Amino acid sequence: MTEVKRQLTEEQVIEVKRQMAIYTHGVQDIIPLEELEMKVAKSLLENRPLKIKLGLDPSAPDVHLGHTVVLKKMKQFQENGHIIQLLIGDFTGKIGDPTGKSVARKPLTNEEVKHNAKTYFEQFGKVMDMDKIELHYNSKWLSQLNFEDVIQLAGKITVARLMERDDFEERIALGKPISLHEFFYPLMQGYDSVELECDIELGGTDQHFNILMGRHFQEKFGKEKQVAMLMPLLEGLDGVEKMSKSKKNYIGIGESPQEMYGKAMSIPDKLMNKYFELVTDFTPEQIETINKDINSGELHPRDAKMLLGQTIVRMYHGTEAAKKAEKQFISVFQKGAVPDEMPVVEWKGNLEIPVLDFLVELNLLSSKSEARRMIENRGVKINGDKIEETELRVPITEGLVVQVGKRKFVRIKM
Repeated sequence: MTEVKRQLTEEQVIEVKRQMAIYTHGVQDIIPLEELEMKVAKSLLENRPLKIKLGLDPSAPDVHLGHTVVLKKMKQFQENGHIIQLLIGDFTGKIGDPTGKSVARKPLTNEEVKHNAKTYFEQFGKVMDMDKIELHYNSKWLSQLNFEDVIQLAGKITVARLMERDDFEERIALGKPISLHEFFYPLMQGYDSVELECDIELGGTDQHFNILMGRHFQEKFGKEKQVAMLMPLLEGLDGVEKMSKSKKNYIGIGESPQEMYGKAMSIPDKLMNKYFELVTDFTPEQIETINKDINSGELHPRDAKMLLGQTIVRMYHGTEAAKKAEKQFISVFQKGAVPDEMPVVEWKGNLEIPVLDFLVELNLLSSKSEARRMIENRGVKINGDKIEETELRVPITEGLVVQVGKRKFVRIKM
């Protein structure tokens, strides 16, 4: 690094510092940090953009704020003229990443992979400029490997190294099976980095092992090793588990402005600073000011959360939609009014129906037992009146408004 630094002009030294300040902010771990600085310096010295890899197994195409933590960091590299390599694991997706899984994942079909990949791209466009990315599918090279190639690849890593994965260790300790093909997932992800010759690979901290495989195999194939950049995992609305659609604790970037804002207002206070830092477009200086104002009492935590909610909606739906969502939230949740706009369901069923069946048929709740619990917890209203009887029969009329919880509203059309 010292030799590279000596060749830099004063302006280039300043530019290295500027880019490093951007790239290191909000990152959980960089392995190794000094190599990242060297790559940025060499990029300026040689006038060569860096190749930044993000690997995707398109198994859950609904993008939420947790995904955008990595996407925002990718965008920072993109804005500085570096090359973004989006890698769709259409081959590895058929195997499934065992990371964090207590059992093997169900393989995806070709049709599922293609559908999910298309959905990803449409949503990623809300964060990055999709016209300035390189798109790759790893079936291009992985499907060309013959059995001898696979054996030679496997010969470049030890079983002991593969067993360092926490999820494999846990499954063995619990007596749960591990299929042989699962060991090949990190090998294939590492080989992807060999083919792409990427300089940096990004991912969440749960991808630590897989991303380091890229460094391992690049070295084994005589390539310059990539830097691993690991972003923190974003806790969901429950404040405990990682944001996930399966945990129902997520804010989807494709959701309506009203839904996004309402969910944002349920973010635990203790996580507000993390959300400001990881999912908004505020600068570190702006976030520091917000924190100071909260601590001094100048800014009420509720108002800070409203700012957070408005910012999240504004980033994905625009300023006017954000203002409208905030206005509706104040009207509905603080003043108890009914929103002006809500989903309309055309009712073609019986004109009188048991309330539990009614809630399920409207898709407001997934089962009658869940509907029963919601009523018992006083979470269901019909035309503004709380429903307390689980055996109630509901007369269906034009314009009937059904509310479940704080954010779900439906108006009936006959």
